[in-house]
Amino acid sequence: MSIPQDTRDQSASRREFLKQSSGVLAGAALASAISARAYAGEDNTIKLALVGCGGRGTGAAENALSTQGPTRLVAMADAFDDRLQASLRHLSKKFPQQVDVPKERQFLGIEGFTKAIDAIAPGGVALLATPPAFRPLHVEHAVNKGCHVFMEKAFAVDAPGVRRILKAGQEAQTKNLKIAGGLMSRHSKPLEGAVEQLHQGLIGNLITSWAYRVHGPVPFSNKRPGENELAHQIRNFHCFTWLNGSFLLDWLIHNLDVCCWCKDAWPVSAQGQGGRQVRPNPDQLFDHYAVEYHFPDGTRLFAQGRHMDNCWGFFGDVIHGAKGSAVLGEGVSNPRIFKGYAQRPGDIIWQYKGPPCNQYQVEHDRLFEAIRQDKPYNEAERSAYATLVGILGRMAAESGQLITWNEALTSNLDLAPGLDHYTMDSNPPVLPDDKGNYPVAVPGTTKVL
Repeated sequence: MSIPQDTRDQSASRREFLKQSSGVLAGAALASAISARAYAGEDNTIKLALVGCGGRGTGAAENALSTQGPTRLVAMADAFDDRLQASLRHLSKKFPQQVDVPKERQFLGIEGFTKAIDAIAPGGVALLATPPAFRPLHVEHAVNKGCHVFMEKAFAVDAPGVRRILKAGQEAQTKNLKIAGGLMSRHSKPLEGAVEQLHQGLIGNLITSWAYRVHGPVPFSNKRPGENELAHQIRNFHCFTWLNGSFLLDWLIHNLDVCCWCKDAWPVSAQGQGGRQVRPNPDQLFDHYAVEYHFPDGTRLFAQGRHMDNCWGFFGDVIHGAKGSAVLGEGVSNPRIFKGYAQRPGDIIWQYKGPPCNQYQVEHDRLFEAIRQDKPYNEAERSAYATLVGILGRMAAESGQLITWNEALTSNLDLAPGLDHYTMDSNPPVLPDDKGNYPVAVPGTTKVL
């Protein structure tokens, strides 16, 4: 298989999300009027709360503040004051007329999200960008308070969390609240064009898909002086499974989702392998994964994740159909479709010809347009299922067992029991041993169901 060196808005899911009854439609009509009055003040300004002020959260706030129509950031929350202040300085400098977050609306600690969301309720937009473990409880609170939601990926780390996102999405639908999920590839116009060509049969029935994310090591920082164990793990959330859901979910979710989008299906089972071979840092990360997913029609998706130095790298998807192939996905800025499988430049039969597209901005533009024009917009189910694809793969690889989609979805394994009640003084669900090492999954031994 040759892979080049460079690396339809929502497609229909396996079943249409929340078939609406006439009763729900009537309720939604009432909720629509309430929602419109809630956000539309004299100047039609939509209030924003940012929960999770790291780089991705700050970027999401920039995108939200750059949408058409007046917006104002009025509340922020983060576990750490240094991150909140750095984000606030940056956003205040870039959007001086749109940022109004005085000290009394700056909230610290794990529990600060409730006050930030309450400050914009009802009708505001909660921008949720903390580590994925916290996403389900944050989305639930925002929906309960009548707020629209932008939630960054991933959207949960275990099946109980996925089910919470699904339930919150259904509740948002009944309240006419909009939910956007941060799988920005679904809003890339070049990629939308490529996937539309695949769905129209340009290369025939899709036979195999490969999702890749292989690059250098995931960063790790040592514990700061005076920092407790929970704070240390949250700062290094990419390195702890209870917080990020594993490298396979945290880092590969975009390209796993793109492969399922191309196939227009979710997998029914998976088996795989992985391990920790060269990583020296004291954390929970496998440094390599290889997972084979099975689609309902018997075709397969293969996912490869690795973060090691001095190894071959690629970030993207390769799709094979009966009559040709495609190279696309997150990490591939110029998606291309080829006749045959060698993927030579002279064999290109489709590539994007339009203007450049900032997919991060487009996903926010579409959300805020839906709010202002009161159009249906709910990505909760699709986002939850994309997350489950990553969780399914992790469960299979870390246990060494073949796991079905239904087994994964109905699993009651909770990676952080009691998380809803954590404070910054709580002990995390995993602790180091007397040598400073953390528990790591062992295929053949680790139980995931």
